[in-house]
Amino acid sequence: MPFARKRFGQHFLHDAAVISAIVGAIAPQDGQALVEIGPGRGALTAALLQRVPHITAIELDRDLAALLRAMPSLAGRLTLIEGDALRVDWGALRQQLGGVPLRVVGNLPYNISTPLLLALLHASEHISDQHFMLQREVAERISAPAGSSAYGRLSVMLQWRWHIETVLERIPPAAFAPPPRVDSAVIRTTPRADAPLLDADTLSELLRCAFSQRRKLLRHTLEPWLAARGYAGAFDMQRRAQEVPAAEYFALAQKLVPSPPPRAARTGGEGEGEGAPATAGVAAP
Repeated sequence: MPFARKRFGQHFLHDAAVISAIVGAIAPQDGQALVEIGPGRGALTAALLQRVPHITAIELDRDLAALLRAMPSLAGRLTLIEGDALRVDWGALRQQLGGVPLRVVGNLPYNISTPLLLALLHASEHISDQHFMLQREVAERISAPAGSSAYGRLSVMLQWRWHIETVLERIPPAAFAPPPRVDSAVIRTTPRADAPLLDADTLSELLRCAFSQRRKLLRHTLEPWLAARGYAGAFDMQRRAQEVPAAEYFALAQKLVPSPPPRAARTGGEGEGEGAPATAGVAAP
């Protein structure tokens, strides 16, 4: 049995009651396209397969992928993509699975959860819903309202595209092997039909600037940044970043002209950037 690898942030879920509660929250049905990120040793995978005939899973760890392929109970019922979930082309994967919106699930490794959640923003049109196990602190940040101490850039970015709810509020470390040092939680996200049309990079830059010094008023951080971009519109700068509702950040981002991409990105050279999607839904080598 492969050991958990610290560099992958792995903590394998093994508590049967927690697994049952997660499957109950997901409520998978035949005909749906289920995609599991990081199946690990297959505990959640096996439980989901008690409800549906087939699952697609994405696993980066080669030893775990070999373990899953060798499990007789999964034979013929699991399509395994061995690679990095950050490099998956979700649109192509949707087409491979019949064109129906994807239901994405997973016990996300701690060291990938935030980058993956941000990457999946760009795939929301291909996703029906997501159920993710996360560090409880991260789950609280994602769903935090304006004015709370947990509210920040991640809150606003994800609330732009998703409706977010917590379905399991506290999962203790003992539910995992090895046990993490913190509690976990499970969230559900569903795409917002009313998500404002705006440039994601512009919103991200705006939020990075606004939340760069949380204790300072926005006139010290965001106002100079906006002035450098030629924006002279109205926006209350006598507030701190965490006091501004997400809807106001969305509206401000809509008024800004996106920054031009770097020269290398325009020419298709070396500056295409990390996380460029692979083709055909499979991670690039």
